Amino acid sequence: MKIKGLRWFIIGLIFLATVINYIDRSALSIMWGNENVEGSISHSLGLTKDHYSYILNIFMVAYALGQLFSGKLFDKVGTRIGYVISIGIWSLSTLLHSTVRGFFSLAFFRTTLGLSEAGNWPGAVKSNAEWFPIKERAIAQGLFNAGASIGSVIAPPLIALLFVAYGWEVTFIIVGAIGLIWIIPWLLINKAGPKKHPWITEEEQKFISEGQSIADQNATEDQKGLSLKEILSYKESWAIVASRFFLEPIWWLFVGWMPIYLFDVYGFNVKEVGMFAWVPYVGAAIGSIAGGYVSGVIIAKTNSINKGRKTTIFIGGVIMVLGLIATILLADTPEKFVAIVFIVLFGFQFAIGNIQTLPSDFFSGKSVGSLAGLGGMVGVFSVIIMNFLVPVIAKVSYTPIFVAIAIFVPLGVGSIYYFAKNIKSVE
Repeated sequence: MKIKGLRWFIIGLIFLATVINYIDRSALSIMWGNENVEGSISHSLGLTKDHYSYILNIFMVAYALGQLFSGKLFDKVGTRIGYVISIGIWSLSTLLHSTVRGFFSLAFFRTTLGLSEAGNWPGAVKSNAEWFPIKERAIAQGLFNAGASIGSVIAPPLIALLFVAYGWEVTFIIVGAIGLIWIIPWLLINKAGPKKHPWITEEEQKFISEGQSIADQNATEDQKGLSLKEILSYKESWAIVASRFFLEPIWWLFVGWMPIYLFDVYGFNVKEVGMFAWVPYVGAAIGSIAGGYVSGVIIAKTNSINKGRKTTIFIGGVIMVLGLIATILLADTPEKFVAIVFIVLFGFQFAIGNIQTLPSDFFSGKSVGSLAGLGGMVGVFSVIIMNFLVPVIAKVSYTPIFVAIAIFVPLGVGSIYYFAKNIKSVE
């Protein structure tokens, strides 16, 4: 049996995994509530916003370490088994959130969730490098990243509906079970890489191979990847590390704190958060696909990876800065706030898909996942710093937080231009 366009089935499954990933991680913040929200997690367990901050950072520390560890894991065992391990553990962790009875048990399962969910990102970057020619990688990364946005769109109304119907314990069981079911089609369809897959057509196999770099074409399964020290000896690697350090807090501020912001500033309950919090992620989903498409068009017209990536990243940066300034000056109602965040997250995803593609632009084979994981880990440590500061600063105002991340945008975009003078394979 041969399947035309098999690579799109693979990225489709990774897209679904990413949707599940974001539903699972978003469930806690949506059902957290506060002492006034009857039946919420914080009300049931007697936990406060300070506890939430600690829990969020425990997750982020685990997520940061998981990025580095899982990058190496995917390089070692491959994307097929790597995804089974990653989504299997995070789904069980989500399901077992239903058993928590206090801060420490919740912290434990957020740790295992963070360690395992992190694998989705270096795994996707590595899979895209294997299955897509260079000119299609940004659109493939955009489709994958759109899964994070779609998951964030689906999560608020879905979690709120399940919460109202069954309570938070049963909700965790339901959403955790979905990921375990996903493993079945993944193992059935993703039998091997494009060089050996029995279902791939000769035309697609040739299209993928001829569109990759020489290093990608010559990469073999037993080829040894570079060490992190060797990877970081290339100046271009620092473009990824630095840009993700400055830009990741923008996404995570809204993923981790937007429901809390709506609880605090506008007095929302869980149902109202479910009605509002999904809107900005529609913008993020559109931005993911648009950024990949624009980059691909520029590369096709100019035959320049450098111009395609940098132009798209720059445009996304401008949109982010304008949106973040608007959150400070114009967002005086919840409707205006979510509309402006729609624009901010559109710009973020428009740019970040191209940044996440850079490891496969610079390296090949078993070095790609390692660099992607390292960049993700550094970005998450920046988020951890932000998460410690947010509850302290927010006691006075959220405005300084929006100002800080607006300043981070030109620093992140500038890092690409400074460290990567010409985006191309360094091998």
